[in-house]
Amino acid sequence: MSLLTRDRAVLVLEDGTVHTGRAYGAEGTTLGEVVFATGMTGYQETLTDPSYAGQIVLQTAPHIGNTGMNDEDPESRRIWVSGYIVRDPSRVVSNWRADGSLDDALAADGVVGISGIDTRAVTRHIRSAGSMRGGIFSGEAAALSAEEQLRIVRETPEMAGRNLSADVSVSAAEVTAARGERIGNLAVLDLGVKQATVDNLADRGFEVHVLPQDVTIEQVRAIDPVAVFYSNGPGDPAASDQHVELLRAVLDERLPFFGICFGNQLLGRALGFGTYKLPFGHRGINQPVLDRETGRVEITAHNHGFAVDAPLDGATDSPHGYGRVEVSHIGLNDNVVEGLRALDIPAFSVQYHPEAAAGPHDANYLFDRFRDLVLSHRDSQTTAPHRTTDGDTN
Repeated sequence: MSLLTRDRAVLVLEDGTVHTGRAYGAEGTTLGEVVFATGMTGYQETLTDPSYAGQIVLQTAPHIGNTGMNDEDPESRRIWVSGYIVRDPSRVVSNWRADGSLDDALAADGVVGISGIDTRAVTRHIRSAGSMRGGIFSGEAAALSAEEQLRIVRETPEMAGRNLSADVSVSAAEVTAARGERIGNLAVLDLGVKQATVDNLADRGFEVHVLPQDVTIEQVRAIDPVAVFYSNGPGDPAASDQHVELLRAVLDERLPFFGICFGNQLLGRALGFGTYKLPFGHRGINQPVLDRETGRVEITAHNHGFAVDAPLDGATDSPHGYGRVEVSHIGLNDNVVEGLRALDIPAFSVQYHPEAAAGPHDANYLFDRFRDLVLSHRDSQTTAPHRTTDGDTN
């Protein structure tokens, strides 16, 4: 069926706002938090990013799908978005790397979408009113009364308070061999890790052990890691106490730590800071961030609806006794905390995505910074004085 003759579909927001368009991808009903992503490219990476689980993604770029889908660029094993909203889907696929169309890929993974609506108007509404739940109804569901559709949307769980890690994590450990000079085993807690992250870590000499989200500290120790990494992922960090407790055990053992996105929020909580929900989040590949150490402004990729509540004015003591901590990066659009650095233990994190595919790559150096931290820590442990049982040092 032509995209121009697809059946009617409706987007319903929890405040009663309704937009009518055409079915796109699979038909039926889908529910979730409606969020907008501002990237003009890289929609395949967006769709396959596990951090978007539970969310209906609206693309602000008006023309989507012209490069189709391919088998080389997915960030994970499937499309994770709960629903997809576009204005003008491409009627043809025009790229030599394409293996199929976006429309067909959405349908194959059962992702209900809608096209032909004013995505700019929806974006402006969310920016004014704040994030909200929504639903896409097509096929037989499009014939439900407006009252029934709204009732269904309002019964959807809010993102605040949701733990979605088990939905996106691997069920058993997966190992990627180190490339180049091997540093050692790296324990990666899979909260929704992206393939680009695994590749960047392996390229720095780590043998990457991607572990299920419910592992214990004993299981982490069993792989004899030189460091621990927490990935990006969906959900509310305040609903992830088990991951915070595991991280505190890692910090107590002074294992080097690096966290990205959700991992940044969990480091913040492990150090004793709070987290909160942003009005409408940061999602896109054009977000300016200031590295406060160098003064350099980086253009970065974001996908987060929550943030860390930490002081911006210099180093402060960790409320949970991990020494001094400073906010290393801030978002220049709204002064949101975009990075943390512990000054007395080997741990740091960023809220944005240095692994960004399809880009930008301004922040890719952070993987080198992590490698250097691990090597420096290893060298310091090797050269540290050995203390004998009677208290003397050798």
